Amino acid sequence: MPIKIPKSLPAFKILQEKKVYVMDSDRAERQDIRPLKIGIVNLMPTKEATEAQLMRMIGNSSLQIEPVLIRMASYNPKNTSQTHLDAFYTTFDEVKKTGLDGLIVTGAPIEMMPFEQVEYWDELCEIMRWSKEYVSSNLFLCWGGQAALKFFYDIEKYPLAQKCNGIFPHTHSSCPELLRGMDDIIFAPHSRHTEIRKSDILAHPDLEILIESEQAGLLIVANKSRSLIFDFGHMEYDRNTIALEYKRDKDKGMNPEIPYNYFPNDDPTQTPKLMWRANAEMFFRNWVNFVYQETPYKLRHE
Repeated sequence: MPIKIPKSLPAFKILQEKKVYVMDSDRAERQDIRPLKIGIVNLMPTKEATEAQLMRMIGNSSLQIEPVLIRMASYNPKNTSQTHLDAFYTTFDEVKKTGLDGLIVTGAPIEMMPFEQVEYWDELCEIMRWSKEYVSSNLFLCWGGQAALKFFYDIEKYPLAQKCNGIFPHTHSSCPELLRGMDDIIFAPHSRHTEIRKSDILAHPDLEILIESEQAGLLIVANKSRSLIFDFGHMEYDRNTIALEYKRDKDKGMNPEIPYNYFPNDDPTQTPKLMWRANAEMFFRNWVNFVYQETPYKLRHE
């Protein structure tokens, strides 16, 4: 079924062009079915690109999805217009009144900062505390995954000697709820300066490692109930996202290494190889289906 989003949202046209099924509110209201409400706490500076990436992933399903874009009330982003935020985003205070079926918390380019120094840390902790009780399943991406592990399990992140950046092969365990239909070898993007250590995950009996790489380390970790899922990569990324980040870092004079296994012949002038899309879409489809199976018809909320 289609994903339900406002027709005026920039992602609407992008998703239509990519043949992702979308519908506006008028058409959705004529269907006698309740859409799944998936909240997206979008902490990325490139908000419009992230909106399209995640909506493409969660919209590739037979279920009707209603994304709820959530912004931080305690922080004003510098790279997104106030007009866009006012038109398409809501605050956590509003979300608490109606509830959510699932929640996605994105990454943010602040991973070298201590969590407690992040301007919106207290508000994010409030969201995570609420979501654990009222949301059927929560998916935390990259820095969002690290932040959630810190909040729920007091697990720390550690700086890497050099950035983990590129497309890496992974293996996975058996987890039908989330990994059904995925290949034995899963390629996925990583783009981060910090890591979560495997030994810290293994020390917690409530946590399981679902997908990992010998080179890049952990990709997917989840608790036993699958209400908390931590994704330290970027399976939602488009073909050119890492290329844009590489160019950005070069322009800043950071002298970045060429992303691993990304450009053909390690030549940044060539079109990057897209090797992760099918498994990424399968993972998000499985997660949306898991939310659908677990969530009550009447949303829980304060």
